[in-house]
Amino acid sequence: MNTDALDLMIIVPALLAGLLVLLTHVPLGAQVLRRGIVFIDLAIAQIAALGVIIAGVAELDPHSWTVQAAAATAAVLGAVLLTWTEKRWPDVQEAQIGVMFILAATAGLLLVAHNPHGGEHLQDLLAGQILWVRYEQLLLPAVGTLLICALLYRMGERLSRLGFYLVFALAVTASVQLVGVYLVFTSLIVPALAVRHYRPALRLWLAYAIGAAGYASGLVLSTLYDLPSGALIVWCLTLLAMLAYAAGPRAGVHSQPLKH
Repeated sequence: MNTDALDLMIIVPALLAGLLVLLTHVPLGAQVLRRGIVFIDLAIAQIAALGVIIAGVAELDPHSWTVQAAAATAAVLGAVLLTWTEKRWPDVQEAQIGVMFILAATAGLLLVAHNPHGGEHLQDLLAGQILWVRYEQLLLPAVGTLLICALLYRMGERLSRLGFYLVFALAVTASVQLVGVYLVFTSLIVPALAVRHYRPALRLWLAYAIGAAGYASGLVLSTLYDLPSGALIVWCLTLLAMLAYAAGPRAGVHSQPLKH
């Protein structure tokens, strides 16, 4: 353990990035569980990552708005396609989501096959580079987060299937570039799973608390032990969620979906 390496000011931008992700992903994750489409987040996140890879192949400036636009366009197209497949073949929607995930993932592999730094780029998109997030990278995601939170507050579960997919796609677009695919999935699903048997009035806030504690502990430990931040946050958040679930009421006591 390297206590000299712990500079809390270094992890503040990363923690802020994590909190921004949680603000939208916790309520969206609750809807994902309620709608029974758990793997949509992986599929949309991977499609958004594919948009980033395409922007890289086109040699667009990685720090410009065009990369965000490419990721958002890819995610929205994926959301529209998933809406169409659900209307066409609703009984196999989860399977179709899985196929889209695999296609997007393998397309990314093919696109970077001849890039000497392709493997490193893919690793960054999957595991993220949250510890190296800068304050200026948070401005656009913060604006998008506020807009999405306002929409979720006003519409909530009244969003149509297409509306939900589109909001979901836009939320995931920014998150993938901030924290990576693995943390997008974890932030969406794990807190919602942990609190599903708690009283409805507690679920949202407890899910936020679990997520925030997971990000904070993971960032501190990754700095102390010089371990990959994204992977360690996934483990910290999951372990905290397991403790919260174990300490909560038994199944069936409060079985309604998480409200937001």
